[in-house]
Amino acid sequence: MAPIRNLAVLSDIHGVLPALEAVLADPEVRACERIVLTGDIAAGPQPVPVLERLLAEGDRAVWVRGNADRLGEWAATQLPAEHTAMLAALPHPVTLEVEGFGEVLFCHGTPRSDEEVVLADTRMARWREVLEGAPDTVVCGHTHMPFVRYACGRQIINPGSVGMPYGRTGAHWALLSRGNISLRRTEYDIDRACAEIIAESSFPDVAAWVEEYLRARNTDTDAHETFAPLDGRET
Repeated sequence: MAPIRNLAVLSDIHGVLPALEAVLADPEVRACERIVLTGDIAAGPQPVPVLERLLAEGDRAVWVRGNADRLGEWAATQLPAEHTAMLAALPHPVTLEVEGFGEVLFCHGTPRSDEEVVLADTRMARWREVLEGAPDTVVCGHTHMPFVRYACGRQIINPGSVGMPYGRTGAHWALLSRGNISLRRTEYDIDRACAEIIAESSFPDVAAWVEEYLRARNTDTDAHETFAPLDGRET
């Protein structure tokens, strides 16, 4: 099979349909051979339409399990049993051959766990542990914080979050094309999206949730203070 020429990486959609639709409508995403979903796909206020929209992509979508794809009680009651079972059974990690990169490993937290935390400033000893046996390029998610860095001879990419961004509003994603990496942010009508989700979703405390996450009330500093203690730097 020939290597994939180009692909879009969408991570941490968290059940936010307007953000997902905005990214999927981007001309560069429409032109991609594959869309790789690096976990935490449906856990959020709109799990049913988000899954339906992604399933409509057919084989073009490559699914990777995230820790939140082991759904909480509310999301699990919204979806048919076959969809909750599908999410729980998603693979982690997934490796694809991509033109200009060779083997690329796609994961949620780290190659060995969908729950582990790594950040742009994670210490090198931690990177050495989590990257053992990984190929030269690794794409992760989980922390909702976009970055590209090199560690232990590997190129690591985190596209940020489509549905729950930290630092800046908009739907964050990444484009891998012929050896080039581009971190992207697609803007959409946040006011309209908040109103639609509040009107349509029975998600607990939905108004407060969209106000916090769609409007990116958590800064990059807030996120770093939350995640940094979890990346092993204090052990």
